[in-house]
Amino acid sequence: MPIRVLIAPDKFRGSLDAAEVARAIGRGVKRAMPSAEIDCIGMADGGEGFAETMVEALGGSFETMEVRGPLGHMVTANFGLVDNRKTAIISMSSASGLALIPYEMKNPLLTTTYGTGQMIRKALDLGVGRILIGIGGSATNDGGAGMASALGFRFLSAEGRDLPLGGGALSRLDSIDSSNRDHRLDRVRIEVACDVNNPLCGPTGASAVYGPQKGASPELVLRLDQALENLARVVARDLDQSIRDLPGSGAAGGLGGGLVAFANGRLRRGIDLVIDSTKLRDRMAIADFCFTGEGRIDHSSGYGKTVSGVANIAREYGKPCAALGGSIASGAENVLDQGVTAIFSICTEPINLTHALDPESTRRRLSRTAEQVFRLWHGSKPKLDCT
Repeated sequence: MPIRVLIAPDKFRGSLDAAEVARAIGRGVKRAMPSAEIDCIGMADGGEGFAETMVEALGGSFETMEVRGPLGHMVTANFGLVDNRKTAIISMSSASGLALIPYEMKNPLLTTTYGTGQMIRKALDLGVGRILIGIGGSATNDGGAGMASALGFRFLSAEGRDLPLGGGALSRLDSIDSSNRDHRLDRVRIEVACDVNNPLCGPTGASAVYGPQKGASPELVLRLDQALENLARVVARDLDQSIRDLPGSGAAGGLGGGLVAFANGRLRRGIDLVIDSTKLRDRMAIADFCFTGEGRIDHSSGYGKTVSGVANIAREYGKPCAALGGSIASGAENVLDQGVTAIFSICTEPINLTHALDPESTRRRLSRTAEQVFRLWHGSKPKLDCT
């Protein structure tokens, strides 16, 4: 019976997407053992590339549309359709991501999730019954208010005027009018891939932890946090939803909480959602060996990321699991407690960052490392005595 190898890595950020990483590892395994059966599947935990990875893994197509970007300019965004177009897969970063804004124009007072709401509305137009949303890589801090505005909610000042888009305006929020809410939201199941547990507000909330990387000074962090406090208060009163301290509500500048409050969304660990959607447990059960990996394996890799998620399934089924990384940083040994058998860097000689991120170089180093790891594992297996 041929040996089956399951290859389930995340992307190597800035170099290769998850599917390309998996194929490169697979080529190395085939060099070591041409008869091996390879099962390649790109993984994700809800961050950038979530939709692309899931569509590649599940088979499907993309819808492309023009939406309002994080600063109001029009951008081209896409989302995936799988399961005979019954399920939409959205990466909020495609419409509302930080990568869409020049560095000098970052401003979380003004950035909006409106474009993400437009993608959800388009998915509803197409009649899907389920929407999976990855919310990593956001440029926003608006608590999902922009997204909700695209779906019919109105955010009003004390004078009854519609507030402008952006997180800063929420400090003047007095009421939420949901009378024109898109009622198709009641007929769709929305699952949110979220890999953090931050609450909406406070010292570990959306503004304090993630605001600075989106351009917020210490003074703006305080202002944005107070605005989200006000949003949570009005949501609790007008919509009877408590999101202030909900774990994960602070993800993507509060979009996690907004999807719960405005769209009946269910927050899930991103890697768990991907594991279920790709039937990883079934695939692991019939594998003999597993590869996973990501661009940088560090202390965070052991907490809800792809490497630890895949490794936990490998441990559940008693399968050896090797993790490959572009770099191995302090705390990487945490993944050894999650089911990883051993960690390997694909960089075996001094190398500068430009060369390390070169896609062709990364492919070669992944294949070379995977080949040697697999040779070591297979060569150490006890051989059956057939005499």
